[in-house]
Amino acid sequence: MWEIEFIAKVRDFIEQGGDVLLAIAFATAVMWTLIYERFYYFRTLHRKEVERIRSIWDTRYDRHSWESGHIRRMLISDVRLKLMSGLGPIQTLIKVAPMLGLLGTVTGMIEVFDVMAGGSGNARGMAAGVSKATLPTMAGMVAAISGMIFSVQLMRFAKDESQRIEDSLELDH
Repeated sequence: MWEIEFIAKVRDFIEQGGDVLLAIAFATAVMWTLIYERFYYFRTLHRKEVERIRSIWDTRYDRHSWESGHIRRMLISDVRLKLMSGLGPIQTLIKVAPMLGLLGTVTGMIEVFDVMAGGSGNARGMAAGVSKATLPTMAGMVAAISGMIFSVQLMRFAKDESQRIEDSLELDH
C-alpha cells in the first residue's frame, strides 16, 4: 500500500517539476552508480592490486638500477591509473547536474511567460510554471552537492593511497 503512495508522490513531484527532473534523476542514478563502483573497488579489488604490485616488486633482486627506477614508476603509475579511473565521469556528472537544473529553470520560466502572454493572469498556471522552474534547480543542486561530498573523499583516498604505495616501494641505494 505504501509503495503505491510513494509512486504517486514521485509521479506528482515529476509532474510539478517537469520532464527535466527525469534527466536529473537519470544523471544522478548514473553518478551514484559510479560512486558506489569506486567505493567497491577501493574496498575489495584495490587490495588485490596492491598485493600484485607488492609481489612484483618484492620478487625483484635488483632495486637500485636505472631500470628498477623505471619499473617502480611503471608499477606506481599503473596503481594510480586504476585508483583514478572512474573519477572523471563522476566529476563531469557533478558539473552537469546544476546545468540540468538550470535547463529546468528556463523551461519553467518559459511556461510562466506563456501564461502571462495569454493575458489571462491565471495564477495557477503561473504557479505551475514557477514550480517547474524551481524544483529542477533544487534537484540539480542536491544531486551535485551530494555527489561532491563523496567525490572529494574518493579523490583524497586515491591520492593518499597512491602516495602510500609510492612510499612503500623503496629503491635500494
